[in-house]
Amino acid sequence: SGLKTAVRQAAVAAQPLDKQTVSDICASFQRSACEAVADRVQRTMAMFDRLQPGIGRKVLVASGGVAANTALRTSLEQVCASHGFELSVPPVALCTDNAAMIAWAGAEQALVREPDDLTVSARARWPLDPAGQPVPFAGAKA
Repeated sequence: SGLKTAVRQAAVAAQPLDKQTVSDICASFQRSACEAVADRVQRTMAMFDRLQPGIGRKVLVASGGVAANTALRTSLEQVCASHGFELSVPPVALCTDNAAMIAWAGAEQALVREPDDLTVSARARWPLDPAGQPVPFAGAKA
C-alpha cells in the first residue's frame, strides 16, 4: 500500500527525468514490489504451517498479469523453495488474459476430475470454501 504513490512522488521530485533515472525508478519499483509480495507470502506460509501441520503437498498458485513478471516468478520460486512449497503458475502466454486463465484452470480441473454438469450459475466474488463462514462483500453463499 502506498508504493505507487511513493514512486510517483519520487519521480516528480527528480524532474526532469533522463532515460537512466526512469530505468532506475522502474527497477527499484519492481524490486520493492517483489520484496513486499515475498514478505507477505512467507508470512502466510509460516501461518499455514502453524495452522495446518502435517500437510504433505503444499502448493502456491500464482496467476494473473503479475504472474507474467519474471522477477516476481523468481522471487516466488525462492520463497516456495525455502518453505517446502511447490509453485504452480500457468505458462507466461496465459497470464495476461483472464479468459485464457479461466480456460487454463478448466483444463487443469479436467485432468483431476470429471467435468462439471454446468448447472451452477457464475457469480462475482464466489467464496472458495462453501463450508466457510460468510465474509462481508465476498459474495452470497449458495
